Amino acid sequence: MKTKLLVLFLLFLFSPGIAQDLSGLRVLLYTKNGKGYVHDNIPQAIRCFDSLARKHRFQLKATEDPGVFTAEELTKTDLVVFASTNNEVFETNAQRLAFRQYIEAGGLFLGIHSVLGTERNWTWFKQFLGGTFAWHPRFQPFEVLNIRPDHPSVKAIPVKWVRKDECYFMKELYPGPEVLLVADLQSLKLDSAETVRFELNKGGFARYYPSVWQHRFDGGLAWITALGHDKSDYSNPEFVGHLTQAMGYMKKQRRKLDFSRAYAKTHDEPLLFTNH
Repeated sequence: MKTKLLVLFLLFLFSPGIAQDLSGLRVLLYTKNGKGYVHDNIPQAIRCFDSLARKHRFQLKATEDPGVFTAEELTKTDLVVFASTNNEVFETNAQRLAFRQYIEAGGLFLGIHSVLGTERNWTWFKQFLGGTFAWHPRFQPFEVLNIRPDHPSVKAIPVKWVRKDECYFMKELYPGPEVLLVADLQSLKLDSAETVRFELNKGGFARYYPSVWQHRFDGGLAWITALGHDKSDYSNPEFVGHLTQAMGYMKKQRRKLDFSRAYAKTHDEPLLFTNH
């Protein structure tokens, strides 16, 4: 088993598109959860990003303190990562506004797994993510298909990627995201109770449902993976490569933050569609 994992790691590491220049990137890793379910993968995710920071020579600040969401702190940040955050993760609307203004200034965001269940009462944030969590069937293997193998953030992902994970479904979908990877719903195994909930939650989608996407929204860029439930993912070469490749892509999207473009005066005021 160890030999097999080593071979997989080496193959994935030296495959085209995997090597990433992350040096100098300033990353804020946020892992706070509000009241409710908390994933047990968070300590492993922190260790994963810490290892990546040392290997790829980028700056990492890992915290669950919402007090970091100030203009002063965010001006020193190139990429905000929410790793399996869930429910309300800000304590004040001033913190929410600071995060929104960072995005409006051209900020970059990477969200992992239950980020989709984060801030479920904040309309702007749900729009930013592309939707909010609705339901998932039981943890199981299913097929994830790469429908955008030309996209730099997923070009090393195989056309068919068999994952053991939770297949997330969403509600309150926003129409803006560009889908990169999809779950093949025909590969799911459902019992009778799950089949009823499946039909209720998949909405108008038929065979394929979004699993990974990017979203240029309100001046900034979000890159979201609904995958990453199991704590073992954060030591799995394929999944770690998935995150690393996304970070490399996001670094190339980095530009100087321009807070003169940050128009919001309150955290949840209506969108202006000219801030792009």
